[in-house]
Amino acid sequence: MFKRRQFIQTASLGSAAGLLGLSGCATPGAGHGPKVVVVGGGYGGATAAKYVRMWSGGQIQVTLVEPNATFVSCPISNLVIGGSKTMADITTPYDNLEKRHGVKVVRDSVTRIDAEKKVVMLAGGGTLAYDRLIVSPGIDLMNDTLPGMAKPGAADKILHAWKAGPQTVALRKQLESMPDGGVYALTIPLAPYRCPPGPYERACQVAHYFSKAKPKSKVLILDENDDVTSKGPLFKKAWADRYKGIIEYRPKHKVVDVDAATNTLKFEFNDDLKANVLNVLPMMRAGTIAVQTGLATANQRWCEVDFLTFESKAAKNIHVLGDAIQVAPLMPKSGHMANQHGKTCAAAVVALLTGQEVNPMPIYNNTCYSFVSDEDVVHVASVHRYDADKKTMLTVAGSGGVSTAASELEGRYAMAWARNIWADTLA
Repeated sequence: MFKRRQFIQTASLGSAAGLLGLSGCATPGAGHGPKVVVVGGGYGGATAAKYVRMWSGGQIQVTLVEPNATFVSCPISNLVIGGSKTMADITTPYDNLEKRHGVKVVRDSVTRIDAEKKVVMLAGGGTLAYDRLIVSPGIDLMNDTLPGMAKPGAADKILHAWKAGPQTVALRKQLESMPDGGVYALTIPLAPYRCPPGPYERACQVAHYFSKAKPKSKVLILDENDDVTSKGPLFKKAWADRYKGIIEYRPKHKVVDVDAATNTLKFEFNDDLKANVLNVLPMMRAGTIAVQTGLATANQRWCEVDFLTFESKAAKNIHVLGDAIQVAPLMPKSGHMANQHGKTCAAAVVALLTGQEVNPMPIYNNTCYSFVSDEDVVHVASVHRYDADKKTMLTVAGSGGVSTAASELEGRYAMAWARNIWADTLA
């Protein structure tokens, strides 16, 4: 029964326009019909903007508000830090959203949302009215939990590089400038955080670089969690087999402060530690605009949503996607998952704005690849289905799984996955 239902769900998403009685290609510049504004052009927001246009047959106006000129992918960005990829390899323009799909792209930031009047205010002074608002703000780093980060120059020296962009390049330069025999220290916050396996992949990338260019150097992982949060046995095998003597893993290390002047980490219970390069990942929360709007109702960090539509539980006509939400059980905060959120939300928004029934049983999947070297990769995959009784997404028993071992073949799969999801989101 599941396989049949899963097929029906997949088919319904793929042919949403036909099922809603809408057809034809999106018409660029269409000025009539309901208005949808999308805040944030990441995996969730850009996907939602594209698919609302596609699945409405161009009958719904869509405006995407995004301050950056291009899309820069967090997945694969650790390879830029490791030196095997460049920023150009992970960068895609937004042009096709406008040219092919008729999405109006506004390069600006949203400063305020008036949920009652259904209007967003832009930093540039303009306003945008909406019938439905999709907020996909990603995460913000809670630097205020580390007092030392507020000191002049600290944020320029102690990097997170957890949003792919200038800090990605800056961290790579720090590693290149570090003397052989130095120590790179990476801190990991208590879960949940964006991309559970991401820090451990980064440690592998830095260790791979050290093994080739700085063989006397060390990678020190300081994890607030009790153990590796994703693909633990596979990462530990890579550390033991490939990077013995280079990577050291220390769990239960909660960072409470930093001293940029002396490159020192301070912990709740453990002794202070100095390193040549500090890569600190603070606690994370939903992007600022979601918090300011009152959408972050879960510990003032994450946004609770109805998983049938991704409508906020705090505000009508506002949908929240991606890393910003309070996730369902075993649901990761990942680029692939944000893409799935975007499609599910797009189908729901089209249905709501055209008087159609919302799909009562959404199903979506997640695959996450991690590079343990510049070529060898491991993965974890899962399938999630809506449970009407519990009103949340639950993993499907027997679905998904993890790699048996790292391989170069999976490395080829990983790059194909990246190219395909970039195209699905932006082409």
